[in-house]
Order: sequence, then structure tokens, then C-alpha cells
Amino acid sequence: MSKNSKTLRDITDGLKNCRSCGDTEIEIIEMRGDAEVEVSGLTHDSRKIEQGDIFVCIKGFKTDGHDFAAQAVQAGAKALLVERYLELNVPQIKVRDTRQAVGYLAAAFYNYPSRELELVGVTGTNGKTTVTHLVEEIARLEGKRTGMIGTLGSRINGLSLPGQHTTPESTEIQKLLKAMVDKGVNTAVMEVSSHALALGRVNGCVYSAGIFTNLSQDHLDYHHSMQEYLEAKSILFAGMCQDEQTQFAVLNADDESCRYLQQKAACRTVTYGFNNPADFTAHNIKLSAEGVEFDVTYHGLNSRVFYPTPGKFSVYNALAAFTWGIMAGYNLDTVQGALKKIKGVPGRFQSIRRGQPFIVIVDYAHTPDGLANVLTAAREITSGRLITVFGCGGDRDRTKRPLMGKAAEELSDYVIVTSDNPRTEDPENIIKDILPGLKSGNYKVLTDRREAIVQACSLASKGDTVLIAGKGHEDYQIIGTEKIHFDDREEVEKALRRMGYVEE
Repeated sequence: MSKNSKTLRDITDGLKNCRSCGDTEIEIIEMRGDAEVEVSGLTHDSRKIEQGDIFVCIKGFKTDGHDFAAQAVQAGAKALLVERYLELNVPQIKVRDTRQAVGYLAAAFYNYPSRELELVGVTGTNGKTTVTHLVEEIARLEGKRTGMIGTLGSRINGLSLPGQHTTPESTEIQKLLKAMVDKGVNTAVMEVSSHALALGRVNGCVYSAGIFTNLSQDHLDYHHSMQEYLEAKSILFAGMCQDEQTQFAVLNADDESCRYLQQKAACRTVTYGFNNPADFTAHNIKLSAEGVEFDVTYHGLNSRVFYPTPGKFSVYNALAAFTWGIMAGYNLDTVQGALKKIKGVPGRFQSIRRGQPFIVIVDYAHTPDGLANVLTAAREITSGRLITVFGCGGDRDRTKRPLMGKAAEELSDYVIVTSDNPRTEDPENIIKDILPGLKSGNYKVLTDRREAIVQACSLASKGDTVLIAGKGHEDYQIIGTEKIHFDDREEVEKALRRMGYVEE
């Protein structure tokens, strides 16, 4: 048997040792066929089948994986995970819910790699990417071998790997965690989206800590209500165990969801904030163009923190990471040093400078709250006008579109409404949904995003700030079902070069 192969019996027996799965979704109702069949991987995508895989038949929103099982077997699948038996001559494991079961099955196949790691999960509407980078940097400076999974892809001990989702599919997560263990990683951090929690993508993961950043309107096209959205977020903390002394939840005390999450958490909780009482409290906050500086009081102690990214939202991000680092037992000098030295996260309040007398910032903000936070931070470093370029994604929550318009108008001097990732929607119709939030008339519609960026830069004068919001690190636009190369940062640089600014 090869190193990466197991028999079906080995895998199903391994599920019995899953201390993170006490629910009935993974109950194996029955297994038909040869339990000694050797398998070498798992996937739910029939197009990615490799010889020896288990094919997982998931009932999707548009298609049913059971309908592709024959194709998967023909391509080399040696076994199936199903909710109903199929007339195919391969072993089949029947469970109540394949979507919820596959994460646990993958964890068992890869020998529960998260148990070998100090695994930190970060969830919330905004700030997940930044906080994961801060956690990684703290651990790295402590001398740990680190791994990261998130919106910007994955990283294993410094080696970057591309990614498509904030939180990958469960089979990919467990494969990545196993690769981290094999490379000697001992601390890993991952963004955990509400979709991933609701869809069971992180089932089988054992976390040492969970961090909650905030909750504001987003993804209501999927979750249907803010309560449903919150309940999805709470799964991360409800799945952590009070009996595990190393497990704890770091919660934002200034977010109104904090109390609910404390009630749902099955582990000990610690809070951070500066408006409401918290275990880790920031005060003496100093905001500047260079970043944020503040004192933190905790456990009867006081520490000074500097983090080189402007804006009050940066206080929350830095404070969340600081709280985690201290609670995880990391050296105070390491935690402070990591926050002070870390370079900016790509596409998060990223300044583009080519010698122009005005500021240009590219940011991923794509929710009303996220946009308001970034605009507030931009205002703090702007002596002149604040010019904002933004749009909204297609095939996503329509109710947030006028709220985005309202936030942009209230906090900007001039707004250019443009296209984001329209996907299969007409960009003009998306913009029509945004416009009811704009009342003053200090805006312009330019559907072509490239043209909008060029015009915003051309309107700026000394002391002004131009904010290009919505896409951040993304180097593409999704138009229809195609990804077309488009990078806001590149477009800003092109616009500045055409204006004669070339200084690095």
C-alpha cells in the first residue's frame, strides 16, 4: 500500500476516532462492496478525478453529484460516498448528508492533520484576511513554521499557493493541512467564511483558537437574514470544546453579536474592544497617516502597540491579533514586534505612490460597513477632497447596494459609481440598484471601471485622496462566467504614468 493510500475500512474506522464530530450527519448508514479496496484521494468534482479516488456525490444548488458518479467511475474513481445507492459496480459508503460528511471523511483519510497543528480560525464580515496575516506574522517571529489558508491563497512555510475561495472545499483543506504537517508546520491560520461553516467545509478541523472580527451586512443572497448569517458564524465557536484546555475564542466586545457568540461558544471566551468592557481594552488611541498606536490593558498589565496601517478598523485588527498572541502564550515582545514590523496586506488599504501629490488607495471593501470603515480611515489622512470609485458585485446580495451608495456619498466629496464583478448580471442594472442610496448628486456613473479609475485620478489635486474600493487584491473581473484580467493597482499605475508620474 502506498504512503498516501488507505483502505475504505481504515477510513471508516478512523471516523470513530473523530473527537470533533458528534453529530449524526457523518453516521455511516451502510457500506456496500469491498471494504479492503485501496483509495488514494477524495474529490467532489468529477472533472478532477484521479485514479484511485473516492468520488463524493454532493447534492448542489444546481446539480446533483450522484448524476456524475458514472463519469467519475469511468475516470478512475474506486469508491463513492453517497446519500442513495447507485447501480454502479464500486464500493459505496452511504451517509445522511454527503456535504457535511466529506470533511470528516477527508480528515480521517489524512489522519486528522489539524490535531498536529496549532490551528487558528478567523471569521467575521471584515478583517479576516488582515487578521490571518497578523497571526501568521506573530507566530513566524516566535520561531514557528507557519501555514495560512485564505482569500489570497495558501502559504506553507513561506511557499505561496494559489486559491479560488476564501475557505477551500473540505477535501482541499485537509490535503493542505496534511501538506503543512509534512513540511513541519506547527502553527496554521485560516479564514473561515460563513459559507464554509454552513456548508461543512471545515468539518473535521480541530482549532486551538477562533477569532471573531465583526458582523455587518453581507451574503444575504445566501443566508437570507442577518440572524442566519450570525448563526453560521457561530458554528466555529460552538464546535470548539470546553474540555480542550488549549481552545479559546477571541471575540469583539464592541460588536453586538458578541453576547450571542459567547452563549453559543463551547469553549472559554476572551473579549477585546475599546467601546464596551473587554478583557483586552485599547485606550489612548492615536490615529495618523503612519498607522495606529494605542495602549492595551489586560490581566492587570498595560502594553503600547503600534500597527502601521491607518484607520480605527486597524485598531480592531491589531487588537484581535494581540489578544490571540497573548492568550496563546506568545512572548509580548514578539507580539508587539510583529504588529509593528508587518508590511501591508495586498489590496487592504494599499497605497499606490508614483510621485503624485495626492494619495491613491486600493482596498477590498465590498460591504457597507467595510466601505464606511475604509472611507473613515481615508478621511483621517486627507486634507483635501476624498474621491471614491466603487461598484457592487453581480449575482450577490442586492439589498446592500443602496447602502453602499449611501456610505460612499456620506463619507466622500465625490463618487464615481462603476462596475465591479458583474458576473451574469447587467452592470447597468447593478448600478441602478446602487443609485437610490446617492441623494446629493455629487456623483458620476462610469460603467467602464478602467475609465472610472482614470477619471478619478485626473480629478485629484494636491492633498486629495482617491479610494478605489471593492476588488483590492483581485487581478480579474468576472464578466458573464469568464474571468478577464483586471487589476485596480495596475490600472492606477497606468493612469498615473499617463499623467506623467513615474517616480517609484
